[in-house]
Amino acid sequence: MTVDHRAEFRSLHASGCFVMPNPWDIGSAKLLARLGFPALATTSSGHAAAVGRLDQRLSRDETVAHAALVAGAVDVPINVDSERCFGDDPVAVADTVARIGRTGAAGCSIEDYDPATAEIDPPAAAVPRVAAAAEAAREAGLVLTARAENHLYGIDDLDDTIARLRAYRDAGAEVLYAPGLVDLDDIARLVDAVEAPVNVLARPEGPSVPDLAAVGVRRVSTGGALARAAYGALVAAARELLEDGTSTYQLIAGDELEQALG
Repeated sequence: MTVDHRAEFRSLHASGCFVMPNPWDIGSAKLLARLGFPALATTSSGHAAAVGRLDQRLSRDETVAHAALVAGAVDVPINVDSERCFGDDPVAVADTVARIGRTGAAGCSIEDYDPATAEIDPPAAAVPRVAAAAEAAREAGLVLTARAENHLYGIDDLDDTIARLRAYRDAGAEVLYAPGLVDLDDIARLVDAVEAPVNVLARPEGPSVPDLAAVGVRRVSTGGALARAAYGALVAAARELLEDGTSTYQLIAGDELEQALG
């Protein structure tokens, strides 16, 4: 099953555009798979929220164990949000990817943002880490996605983002990702410049999936947005119950959930 899912996941990036939403637990993964999405991805922020923490507060062991649970729960390819790959040096990065390779997942990602310093890694540090991840991913049969985090952290330098992603591609990453880009012209420029499959993060102020597909985007993911929407609905329902004493929240999506569960 693992080999088939990895080949299937790689083939999804060959042409066209597909949506890969991000579940945060087994239940949400099963729902999304049943709805018909061809692949799913874990979300570090959603997983952290599910255990009562903020993003970037999970350990490598927790991330790997979560990946194994999600991959084992559904019959579609799973990509793992492995954050920074839990290591500053290439050896630690490669070890993380190798561990993910044993979970049954089909792919994983590596970021160039360091929460310990609250800075983007310089290319001299980031590229060797991507290269180590790519080598370990090849050995495990995983699809590696390399992320340039500039636009999530206030660095709106598209030239630098493109240069980084091209370097990550040359280091062996198969898919490239610059979360936070929302301007369609900027996204189109990036797609043309990197000459590799590109993932885009769906944003409320960003382009639609058809618009992204039209400029050559291969993959669209949701990050922690679905988890935030779900937990936001929970908070709104709980406040109604606590403050108003009513339960109209039960009318909102109950039928849709039952239909999705089949």
